Amino acid sequence: MSTTPPAAAEPSPPARRAGGRRGPWPLIRDVLVILLIAVVVSVVVKAFLVRSFYIPSGSMEQTLQQDDRILVDELTPRFTGYERGDVVVFRDPGGWLDTPPQPERSALVEAVDWVLSMVGISASDSDEHLIKRIIGLPGDHVVCCDALGKTTVNGVPIDETPYLNLAPGQSAPEPVPYDVTVPADALWVMGDNRDHSRDSRYNQEQPSQGFVPLDNVVGRAFIITWPIARFGLIDFHHEVFDGVPEQGADAGEP
Repeated sequence: MSTTPPAAAEPSPPARRAGGRRGPWPLIRDVLVILLIAVVVSVVVKAFLVRSFYIPSGSMEQTLQQDDRILVDELTPRFTGYERGDVVVFRDPGGWLDTPPQPERSALVEAVDWVLSMVGISASDSDEHLIKRIIGLPGDHVVCCDALGKTTVNGVPIDETPYLNLAPGQSAPEPVPYDVTVPADALWVMGDNRDHSRDSRYNQEQPSQGFVPLDNVVGRAFIITWPIARFGLIDFHHEVFDGVPEQGADAGEP
């Protein structure tokens, strides 16, 4: 008969926490990491790719309506430049806006607005910017107006009816005379609601002489995001300028 003692029983594993649940900290940590990543991505996107703005006035009707919310492409124009017809957002070159002093806001409100602006929900600085359509590029000779009331660019009359907001029976906006050559580092811009737009024409006495320095341009507006009923791409109507010759080459000049 064997006298080998029975094997000792193995110790039981420690009892698991009821239901196998973890404490709250891992979940909180994961949420904080996700929020941090979202904020970092939003900051990068806002700084280098796109920004959100709302339209504070009717100066670009009917292309853009007051209170429309848009996205602005900041990146592409840095590589491709701008074209006549592009709709651009820019900082006030000086004296274009009559901006009243902003009321002071609490630190909490400022912090919340900063976070919302990072993710593209808030656009509280829209009132400090303007949005217009590019009519003249650097070097262009822009004149108002020919016998039919049309603006000419480098000697060529342009038919702006595809985007101008004209009253019934009106064939051209009220003429505001100008005869300018756009500097090498600037743009000449006007609103589509031409008779209700304080644009380059009305700022020739300001320090910028009506021109918008390229350094002031935030980017090119490309899509309406709100309201949903107006969601869609913004038409630049580049075809309006197809017959315009190169800068500094007025039609008819040798």
